[in-house]
Amino acid sequence: MAELVYMPKLSDTMTEGVVAAWNKKVGDVIKSGEVLAEIETDKATMEFESFYDGTLLHIGVETGKAAPVNSLLAIIGLPDEDISSLLSNAPLPESESTVGSDPIKIEANTTPVAAPVQMDLPKKEPTIEPIIYTDSERVFASPLAKKLAEEKGIDIGYVSGTGEGGRITKRDVDHYVPYTSTGKSNKTITPGIEAFHDEPVSQMRKTIAKRLSDSKFTAPHFYLTLDIDMDNAIALRKSLNTVAEVKISFNDMVVKSVANALKKHPAVNSSWLGDVIRRNQHVHIGVAVAVDEGLIVPVIRFADTKELTQISAEVKEYAQRAKEKKLQPSDWEGNTFTISNLGMFGIESFTAIVNPPDSCIMAVGGIKETPVLKNGMVVPGNVMKVTLSCDHRVVDGAIGSAFLQTFKQYMENPVVLLL
Repeated sequence: MAELVYMPKLSDTMTEGVVAAWNKKVGDVIKSGEVLAEIETDKATMEFESFYDGTLLHIGVETGKAAPVNSLLAIIGLPDEDISSLLSNAPLPESESTVGSDPIKIEANTTPVAAPVQMDLPKKEPTIEPIIYTDSERVFASPLAKKLAEEKGIDIGYVSGTGEGGRITKRDVDHYVPYTSTGKSNKTITPGIEAFHDEPVSQMRKTIAKRLSDSKFTAPHFYLTLDIDMDNAIALRKSLNTVAEVKISFNDMVVKSVANALKKHPAVNSSWLGDVIRRNQHVHIGVAVAVDEGLIVPVIRFADTKELTQISAEVKEYAQRAKEKKLQPSDWEGNTFTISNLGMFGIESFTAIVNPPDSCIMAVGGIKETPVLKNGMVVPGNVMKVTLSCDHRVVDGAIGSAFLQTFKQYMENPVVLLL
């Protein structure tokens, strides 16, 4: 009997998925556990395995196309099985409001159709053509993209690639706009001609846009900025890193100081849920990590109970796995507070948008060497500026200020972080 396979819900915020690649084609024999397709979600690109043995009889979503969660993805059954009645009676996808938290939509018998497995590489076409050459210039493109470009009469040297390492995919060719220059070709635009390039919006970028827009325009933000004297933190870090096997960063100190401060100010460690305010007793710190397609926030769980070396090791591991798109949904869910640090990029200060369901996010700038007043004298000093963005529905100015003062005490006397 043929089995219907639906677009799975691979993350808590996923409403639609894009088929980055089909690993099987209609007529191929499939065994349980084999990767059926690669699905681009709002967080990452995941491999989608089949739990069924059979023949792939129908593909419901073409490569590069988006489809809502619970829409028909494929049909697997016996060779030459008649599936016309299944196609005509296939249920419509449920609306976002009716989709449950279960990551996979299946038939009434509730037997799972497939299980997501995090892929090791970014999204790609089913096969890889190493290199093609255009006008003596090296251009990376998939065979499908090359064939499509030839059919459309497009010089592929003008197409901007969004795949791994700038590789050109079918989607890039589909969205190519004539009279553009992408920097990949040594050909130039004719003077006086307006030029542009439309780049498809990834699922991750769509979700970032929606969630942060909702947060910015529904949560009443206010901002508190404070200067931190980093002289003692600099000295302690230098001392620790001469003996510690795991090198400590200033960001690790920030995470630990925030976690300790949240235990003393639980009102900041809260979430707005509409009818209730959830006061979290545990401390899970989300650390924003930039990736090619946007931003992802892996979570350091129970950060208040962990040593600096543990926090450092976890942050480094999450950052590496995020860049390799190996994070699992459990790695980025459950934060109670978020930290966004742009100090390593030379940013002195900035404001961040609250990351729902948190009530606060801390924006951390770089350490700046500047004259400071100590004991009535102007001396050289090192100052780090932090800005706390607060949801006024949960956190008032006095509460946010008290939290920042406690955080400041930890950062300016960092030896207590070792106790």
